[in-house]
Amino acid sequence: MGPNPFIGVIYHWIGGFASATNFIPFRGIKRWSWEIYWLIQGVAAWLIAPMVLASLLVPNLFGILHAAPNSSIFYALLWGALWGVGGLTFGLAIRYLGIALGYAIALGLCTAFGTLIPPIYDGSIHTIIHEASGQIILLGVLVCLIAVAVNGAAGWSKENEITPEEKAEAGETDFSFGKGIAVAVFAGIMSSFFAFGLKAGAPIGALAKTELLAHNKLDLFQNLPVLIVVLWGGFATNFIWSAILIIKNGSHRQFAGEPGINPMRATHASGDTLVDFDPLDPSTYDRIAPKTLFANYIFAGMAGVIWYFQFFFYSMGQTKMGKYDFSSWTLHMASIIIFATLWGLILKEWRGTSRRTKLLVTAGLFLLVSSTFVVGYGNYLKANQDSSVIAPVKVTSIK
Repeated sequence: MGPNPFIGVIYHWIGGFASATNFIPFRGIKRWSWEIYWLIQGVAAWLIAPMVLASLLVPNLFGILHAAPNSSIFYALLWGALWGVGGLTFGLAIRYLGIALGYAIALGLCTAFGTLIPPIYDGSIHTIIHEASGQIILLGVLVCLIAVAVNGAAGWSKENEITPEEKAEAGETDFSFGKGIAVAVFAGIMSSFFAFGLKAGAPIGALAKTELLAHNKLDLFQNLPVLIVVLWGGFATNFIWSAILIIKNGSHRQFAGEPGINPMRATHASGDTLVDFDPLDPSTYDRIAPKTLFANYIFAGMAGVIWYFQFFFYSMGQTKMGKYDFSSWTLHMASIIIFATLWGLILKEWRGTSRRTKLLVTAGLFLLVSSTFVVGYGNYLKANQDSSVIAPVKVTSIK
C-alpha cells in the first residue's frame, strides 16, 4: 500500500483523541495515591497493550525483535527512557496548568523539538527546505507553534480572570501558571525524545514490514514492534520512580485497599472524591470498599490502554505520510492539543473567563486544525511527486 497523507491525518486525529482522553478515567479513581494508579496505567500502556496488539497483528514478532540490530534496540530503549522522564513531569504540568493549557504548552515544545531535530540531525532538512512540498510542511509546523503561543496567551489571560473557587470546581485546585510553565518546558523537551526513539527503531520497522508483506498482510502495522521497544524504555523510568515513591510513602498497601490521597487532583474536589465508606459499616472507615477498589483498577487500566492507542494510530498514520514522515510528529501533537482543548471546554476549565480569552482559545483551536491540513497537503504533494511504477519485488520472511 502506498502513501495516503489524508488517511494518515485521520489516523493521527484518532491518536490525538486517545492521548487527550487518557486522563479522563483518572477522574474516577478514589483514594489512591498518584504513584499507585500511575504504575498500574503504565503496566497497561507500556507493557501489556503494545505486546498484545503487536502479537496479534505482526507475524513472527519475537523473531523480528531477535533479528533487529543491537544498536537499534539500544538507542530505542535509551530514547524511550529519556522520554519517560518527560512523561513523569508531564503529569505535573497538567496538575498546575489544567488539561487544556498543560497540553498546549508542554506539547507545543514537544512538537518543535520532536519534529525538527530528527531531520536536522540526519541531514534531510536540507532537502526539505529546498522543495515546495517540504516548505509547505514546515509552514504547517510554524502554524502549529503559533497556535500553541495563542493557547499560552489564553492560559495567561485565564489565570488573571477566574476565581479560586472556579478553579477548584474545574479540578484545578493547584493551578499555578509559573510552576506549570517551568514544568511544562522541561516535560515538553524530554517528551520530544519519543520521536528520536521511533527514528532509532526504524530498522525494526523495516524488518516488520518485510515479514508482513511476506505473509500477505498490510504493512500498516510495521511500526508496532518499534513501539514495544521504545515503551520498554519509558516503562523502566516510570517504574523506578513509582517504586521509589511507593517505598518512601509506604503506599504499597493501597494495592489491597488501604486508602491514600490523590496529590494530582485528578478528580473534582467533591465529597465523594475522597470519601468512600458506609457510616453503618465500621470496616470501611479505613479501607477502600471492594467495588471501589475494583473500579480503581479498571479506571487505571483503561487510562493506560487509551493512552497506548495514541501511538497505535500514530504508527499507522506514519506509514501513510510518505517520504516526509517526520511531519507525523507535528500532526500527532497538534491533534492531541486540539482534543485536549475541547476536553477543557467540556470540563468547563474556561468557564468564568472573558470573551477575549474565549476568542483566543477559539483562534488557537482553529490554527491547530489548520496546521494539520497544511502538513497533510504538503505530504500529499510530496507523495504525488515521488509516485512511480515500481516492479513487484519478492519478499522473504525472517527465518
